[in-house]
Amino acid sequence: MSTELPLAQRFVLASRPSGAPAPEHFRLERFTPPLPQAGQVLLETLYLSLDPYMRGRMSDAPSYAPPVQVGEVMVGGTVSRVLQSQHPRFHEGDLVVSMGGWQTHSLSDGSGLAPLPPDLPSPSMALGVLGMPGMTAYMGLTHIGQPKAGETLVVAAASGPVGSVVGQLAKLNGLKAVGVAGGPDKCRYVVQELGFDACVDHKSPHFAEELAQACDKGIDVYFENVGGKVFDAVLGLLNPQARIPLCGLVAGYNQGELPPGPDRSGLLPRALLTKRAKMQGFIVSDDFGDRQGEFVAAMAPLVREGKVKFREDVVQGFEQAPQAFIGLLEGKNFGKLLVKVV
Repeated sequence: MSTELPLAQRFVLASRPSGAPAPEHFRLERFTPPLPQAGQVLLETLYLSLDPYMRGRMSDAPSYAPPVQVGEVMVGGTVSRVLQSQHPRFHEGDLVVSMGGWQTHSLSDGSGLAPLPPDLPSPSMALGVLGMPGMTAYMGLTHIGQPKAGETLVVAAASGPVGSVVGQLAKLNGLKAVGVAGGPDKCRYVVQELGFDACVDHKSPHFAEELAQACDKGIDVYFENVGGKVFDAVLGLLNPQARIPLCGLVAGYNQGELPPGPDRSGLLPRALLTKRAKMQGFIVSDDFGDRQGEFVAAMAPLVREGKVKFREDVVQGFEQAPQAFIGLLEGKNFGKLLVKVV
């Protein structure tokens, strides 16, 4: 086997953004991939997942995970091919899910590597509907949302990789599913393609009133991954014993200071008390990482049978990663955002 390797590329954090990230916060570097030593594998990235949580890792504010240091490779999930192996469990040509980061090649000691689920129509699905976003939706809804037939569920970013799965699972459990999305095209997709009962455009000047009309019997489960004005509108519509799985707050990820307007911080504890509601934050890898088998066993048949649909937004070319990520935080993607590297 030849040991000659191609020149590799990686994006490192060039500086920490204050507010929205810009291209200058990322630096493209070229490097020669190292040869794997005993117990190591060299991976070639096929797909890079772009996700909102990455914005938090660019900041050095306290969080659930350590920040990316300036000069370090940006963190990210990947589908990769084993290019060379000195590891007993992995062989050349194997496809694996890893946290390879924003680089075309990465070295691993095998920790955290997982073989792709069998019989996937596309390897990219392991980063979306059958990956971290799908598992976030499934675990957050079933174990925290505890859906019951006849209830009403609302989920924001309903056309995205998490929200789209949440709503479809809610429908399969007999709930009324109301989505929130940005623009008529996304709302139309959520209703006509995914089967939600309704979808409200958060860009509408009458958003709060339209959400109240769509949820005429109140809200029993609100799956929170956006925050901001969507949460403000939801808060007054919660029913007694409502459940709020909290997995993200993307509307505030680029904010460097508190939002303008009156202080509304007292509204949340009052609503939780008077409605006897439950709000629980979770990080799927930390809180449910040992239940991957449960998730795949439940979700894979639903995907194969077409009962859970999904949409991917695939950007061609590794060099496009920073601009695609910036667009993600602005809501420009339509579906699970991926960079096709090879």
